[in-house]
Amino acid sequence: MKKIIPLLVLVLLGVLGLVFPSIDLSALDKAEFDTGDTAWLLTSSALVLIMTPGLAFFYGGMVSKKNVISTMMQSFICMCLMTILWVIVGFSLAFGDDIGGIIGDPRTFFMMKGTLGNIAWGALPTIPLVLFAMFQLKFAIITPALITGAFAERIRFNSYMLFIILFGIFIYMPLAHATWHPEGILAKLGVLDFAGGTVVHMSAGWAALAAAIYLKGRKSQTHNPARISYVILGTALLWFGWFGFNAGSAGGANTIAAYAFATTTTASAMAAMAWIFVDIIRGKKPSAMGACIGAVVGLVAITPAAGFVSIPHAMVIGLVAALISNLVVYLRSKTSIDDTLDVFPCHGVGGMVGMVLTGVFAHHNVNPVVVDNGLFFGETKLFFVHTIALFAVSFFAFVGSLVLLKVTDLISPLRVEETDEELGLDVSQHAEAL
Repeated sequence: MKKIIPLLVLVLLGVLGLVFPSIDLSALDKAEFDTGDTAWLLTSSALVLIMTPGLAFFYGGMVSKKNVISTMMQSFICMCLMTILWVIVGFSLAFGDDIGGIIGDPRTFFMMKGTLGNIAWGALPTIPLVLFAMFQLKFAIITPALITGAFAERIRFNSYMLFIILFGIFIYMPLAHATWHPEGILAKLGVLDFAGGTVVHMSAGWAALAAAIYLKGRKSQTHNPARISYVILGTALLWFGWFGFNAGSAGGANTIAAYAFATTTTASAMAAMAWIFVDIIRGKKPSAMGACIGAVVGLVAITPAAGFVSIPHAMVIGLVAALISNLVVYLRSKTSIDDTLDVFPCHGVGGMVGMVLTGVFAHHNVNPVVVDNGLFFGETKLFFVHTIALFAVSFFAFVGSLVLLKVTDLISPLRVEETDEELGLDVSQHAEAL
């Protein structure tokens, strides 16, 4: 009976599509969409989506050969599950009418109601509302996928699917609303998050740490990457897609998008080189794995700052993020915490470094949205606000994720059996193998 429940739920959701077809037109008298902005956001949405398969290759190449398919599948399934969740109620929870500054009204865009016609999101009047919804969906897809590196090689697939649904509803969507909705509590506080350092990377990083602690370590923690070539391919796809992630968050084909494009590639390049040089100092050879991890850390760190800081300061952000994340990776390795692919040191810490340094280097001349300049320019308010938000978001994401892990575990055990872990998740969870 348990096996049929998921299909019955899916059928019920299909029935909802018949009951709520959402075919009513929403019209604005003076709405004029810009074809250039619309084309760029369509392109950016596709670029952000390709980051998830990129992440699948990035993570898949790092795990042992018997877990490559399962690790990649954990990323792929996010594209399916999170899309369904987003269309039904997720977009409403993130961007619907404000409820207390922490969540959106689930009725606002239920089943994408009100997105047909020439209606636009208030802050982005030059693109259709449905395009804004689809662009934001891609962020909701990749965030839970980022967490998977922390519990790779030891989680039951069915339980994982339940967890990411709960994570989306109770962690990601409230943070997206609080940060990016004009009435959100963090937005009204003055927090600047250009493309998701707080909403995406900090939430995923803290959830990853919670998961690594909750699931405890693997039986065998020897690390033999299956395919370094997959890691390189994944990094290339991530870097490529990140231009949609960051430059697309400008909301149109404009100078802010161009500048975010520039700061993104600059920070990543700086971080990749810094990671290599730190490894050399430690007596290691310059590795492809190190270069790829460093590049991704730079991309993570510049995400909250991309459209708010200058290109030289993007170099600084990439450098600092690589140095700190590399150190945290080393320190983590001295503990009993089995964060398999170092998601917290790279994404969580990288996101926090980026958030703090946004409060240091953001400037009004780069983006008029910046009301209070960063600490580097002698002003303290933005830095103070970001520091408060950092602690608040960290607590919420970490404790909330621990609670959701426990709830999931009670409904469906999270950890695979020891024999399944030894056999490998590709075979035990999916009956497939390389």
